[in-house]
Amino acid sequence: MKLGLEVFLENHVDEFSGKRIGLLTNLTGVNHKLETTIDLFHQHKKLQLTALFGPEHGIRGEVQEGKLIESSIDPYTGIPIYSLYNKEKKPNVEMLKEVDVVFCDLQDIGARYYTFIYSLANTMQICGQEGKKVVVLDRPNPINGQSVEGNIVEKDFQSFVGKFPISVRHGMTIGELALLFKHEFGVDCELEVIPMDGWSREKYFDQTDLFWVSPSPNTTNMDMCVLYPGTCLVEGTNLSEGRGTTRPFEVIGAPFMDSRKLADKLNGLNMEGVRFRPAVFKPMYQKHAGEVCEGVQIHVADRINLQPFEMGILILETIYKLYPDKLEFILAGKLNRYFLDLLAGTDKLRKQIIKGDTTPFRAQLQDDINQFELIRKNYLLY
Repeated sequence: MKLGLEVFLENHVDEFSGKRIGLLTNLTGVNHKLETTIDLFHQHKKLQLTALFGPEHGIRGEVQEGKLIESSIDPYTGIPIYSLYNKEKKPNVEMLKEVDVVFCDLQDIGARYYTFIYSLANTMQICGQEGKKVVVLDRPNPINGQSVEGNIVEKDFQSFVGKFPISVRHGMTIGELALLFKHEFGVDCELEVIPMDGWSREKYFDQTDLFWVSPSPNTTNMDMCVLYPGTCLVEGTNLSEGRGTTRPFEVIGAPFMDSRKLADKLNGLNMEGVRFRPAVFKPMYQKHAGEVCEGVQIHVADRINLQPFEMGILILETIYKLYPDKLEFILAGKLNRYFLDLLAGTDKLRKQIIKGDTTPFRAQLQDDINQFELIRKNYLLY
């Protein structure tokens, strides 16, 4: 297969000769040889790279989640790096002053919580206002481009972890999402998507011939990516989601839990595709840093039939039943909203967890999936 980056460099360079190019990318912007998009553009005789734009975690991927990033100068190329994970979460007119077209080459991980896709959407919006073209160099959805799961974000709960009414596991590539944003949600700009050549929708990333480059500090491997549409919900609570360990989003725990009791309860639910092992860990940073946590490690046994979002819901429901006085739902910074509500795109899930039965919420998921798939099918490129 060929990435959108590689297809562009082989077939489309001449179309952009003489254009001043901005590049929204990070450490995942690489070809099959792990050569960076930044270097390939900067060193190309026909391409004029004038600005770099970095999403959450920074252009080199070294910044932890949620940390605002200052703009800077790239020490390797001397080109300005404009942070799109600033207070506004978007570029401004000044950043686009020396740019005619903005390219995007980012590796998404297939869940609507992941903020890279909204950095792209915000860039598209500003570029549309300023008459700048956007070109997306497409990359695979690492957890396949077929599986769709989860509810649609309600209007009152839209945020930078759920900006548009899409399913949790959207089953789309970043290029397809850009088309969806433009034509369904009014993110209007002159847009071109350079598709991949030879990618099949059923493939997971480790079934391609590409090297996996972790897009962010806690995005580690394929099991983590597969689990993330469900285990990310843990971020909305006082439980550790494994940040500060070697298994983020694969281990879940807290100092107040009994690991064996929790594992037995979760395994007793007979969820398809996973097994839960009692686990004890001590996060080096983030929640419960330096404290011994008991909980579970989630082992993926069958990723094809696993439904990670429903799994995440059942994990939180089970833990709340076991520890109703100790499991807490945390607020999202200055927004004064429950972070779980923003992740879930609704407050219904949190309220049903508190009631002790998420059956009504889970029962309506298929209706939301069907609604999203009707829209989604119009923008699939493969």
